Amino acid sequence: MEVRHKVGTIAGTMALSLVLLSGTASAHTESFNQQTASYVETFIGQVPYTYGGSSPSTVFDCSGLTQYVYGHYGKSIPRTADDQFHYFRSESSSAAWGGDLVFFHVDSDPNSYVYHVAIYEGDNHMVSATDPAGGIMWQTIWSSDVTFGTISH
Repeated sequence: MEVRHKVGTIAGTMALSLVLLSGTASAHTESFNQQTASYVETFIGQVPYTYGGSSPSTVFDCSGLTQYVYGHYGKSIPRTADDQFHYFRSESSSAAWGGDLVFFHVDSDPNSYVYHVAIYEGDNHMVSATDPAGGIMWQTIWSSDVTFGTISH
């Protein structure tokens, strides 16, 4: 009886090992980033921009959009772009995943004030609440004074 239990445990461990080796262990993290990157796209051209806006039923600004999208998936993040920058863990552009945030700095100092934030889509693109004329748009990252941040990987 004891031998069967141990064999069952070994078999269960092997099955768990196979699941972990197949990539399932990181599926939750990847799923959050993929969901975030996809969900923000649903607001493109749909919600106007107004400074201070934080709701799809009214308007968004840049940090209101990022806060709302992350909150939709249960991640509570600060309200302003600069506060979000300080909350997130910095990462290189080569390590950034779609769904991470792109922070725009006032100058080339990577610790300088952040005036704008967007959700990274990969391949040097992002979704951003831009201005009253543009609203929420898919854009190419237009500045070299950016850093990337994550809370998911």
